[in-house]
Amino acid sequence: MKTETIQRVRKFTEDRDWDKFHSPSNLAKSIVIEAGELLECFQWSDKKYDINAVKEELADVIVYCQNLLDKLGLDADEIVNEKMTKNEAKYPVEKAKGKADKYDKL
Repeated sequence: MKTETIQRVRKFTEDRDWDKFHSPSNLAKSIVIEAGELLECFQWSDKKYDINAVKEELADVIVYCQNLLDKLGLDADEIVNEKMTKNEAKYPVEKAKGKADKYDKL
């Protein structure tokens, strides 16, 4: 996210004094709950869904993820790049391209 968007998320929480409710476990639970609501948008069709509902639920997931990053003192770019390095090693292009197999089945 852009810095100004991250600051907006932080200010929203701060202005409402909600940080006291944002334990890591509460935030992780909230991410899963919102991800379930995102999945619900596709419950009956992979082709017919309300894009506005998808955007709202996806935004909720992202906001809670940012809150959890803040709570744990983590940087999104850093942890994503660390994970991508691991993924690139587990799923080399020459073995994984065009396949949906798990790394241990390649």
